[in-house]
Amino acid sequence: MRKIIILSFFLIIGFISCKTSENKVDKLEVAKRYYKALDNSDGTAMKILLTDSLMTKEMDYDYEQTFSQNEYINKWLKWDSVFDPTYKILEIKQENEVVVAKVSKIDKRIRFLHEGPTVWSAVIRFNVDKISSIERKNVTFNENTWGENRTKLLTWIEKNHPELNGFLYDQTKSGGIKYLKAIELFKNKK
Repeated sequence: MRKIIILSFFLIIGFISCKTSENKVDKLEVAKRYYKALDNSDGTAMKILLTDSLMTKEMDYDYEQTFSQNEYINKWLKWDSVFDPTYKILEIKQENEVVVAKVSKIDKRIRFLHEGPTVWSAVIRFNVDKISSIERKNVTFNENTWGENRTKLLTWIEKNHPELNGFLYDQTKSGGIKYLKAIELFKNKK
């Protein structure tokens, strides 16, 4: 009887160890799939990766926003997709219950405003096996270049195409289309 108890004890410990290890791999995989879904602007994939709401926090600006899953996928992700983004994971690892990543992004908007890719570090938090929050801190971001190019664009649009005003803060697909049109008009000075 004692052998059965000892054997059962070791089997339970082994099972718990395997489960713990699987959980760590799962969170890392969920984070990788999240960035792949962003890169592909894939709302269907995103739906299974996020909790009902997603809190995003920009640490450099002490800015926090909570999206419902629906808002994030059907508004923000569609806005982001207009600019044809490329997300690349530069580094990623799991630290206890969070995933820490270093990510770069380039798209038509960033290429115009920043004149090159932006890079940030992210801390991704989970509720069970779904992403519940992402805290970002810039690693490579030239605020002066971004600000100067944004000001030039806004000033020129105000003077030459005031019908496009408001595109800067409209994070919907139609807002993204206006933003892209403003950039194209500015670059071609029509």
